[in-house]
Amino acid sequence: MRIPPLVALALAWVVLMLGVAILADAAAPYSYTALDLRARLSPPIGFGGTWAHPLGTDELGRDVLSRLVHSIRMSLLIAFGACIIAAVLGTALGFLAAHFRGAVEHVVLALVDFQASMPFLVLALSVLAFFGNSLPLFICLLGLHGWERYARISRGLAISAGAQGYAAAVRQLGASPLRIYGRHILPNIASTLIVSMTLAFPEIVLLESGLSFLGLGVQPPATSLGSMVGYGREYLTRAPWVLLAPSITIVVTTLAVSILGDWLRDRLDPTLR
Repeated sequence: MRIPPLVALALAWVVLMLGVAILADAAAPYSYTALDLRARLSPPIGFGGTWAHPLGTDELGRDVLSRLVHSIRMSLLIAFGACIIAAVLGTALGFLAAHFRGAVEHVVLALVDFQASMPFLVLALSVLAFFGNSLPLFICLLGLHGWERYARISRGLAISAGAQGYAAAVRQLGASPLRIYGRHILPNIASTLIVSMTLAFPEIVLLESGLSFLGLGVQPPATSLGSMVGYGREYLTRAPWVLLAPSITIVVTTLAVSILGDWLRDRLDPTLR
């Protein structure tokens, strides 16, 4: 299987980000909370800085590279967790609608329409302002973003698979609905759901970055890419490297995942062959 050069670069970047997230403690030269006021706002290499802080330091003398490494881990953890929650919730509701039909299907479709019509940013701001902020709540809240697309996809594909011979044959053999959907229908539609997750992943990263930029996401002393951008905006004219490092990481990561998602869709969709 030949991989286009652009897709290969995107794949290499995603693998690099995953490696950085997994090995963040070993990859970071300093603790992301370590202060060095004597070196505050030190420029990066190439702009008068030293190798002690390759990407410079922020307003408190914290190493930007170390904070960037831990921010990548936090942002990817939130994005992966939210994508998995959305996929599991949406797929389960889609299967319920496809199996029971009737009143259950109408209720699920009504919830889908309500979710699609509700501005998620307004919902997120309301929930975080009312219940406060914690990392599990934040991940679960972001997991509610986009679950309706999985529900629509899984419902349509499950109804189509149920009308085909293999699902009917297994049903005639006395298999339970859980076995039919879990062992036979889900593996046949998994490729479509995986592609949907890769396309939704950049949205979660950008949404987390936006909420953290507004101060409603990851709270100190923890750090994320969005919170780094939020803190760095006040020093944009004096120390632009504080903001540019996480901003470039966000842009390149979302672009790489989007490219991979488009390529997987072309490879796995039989109608495009």
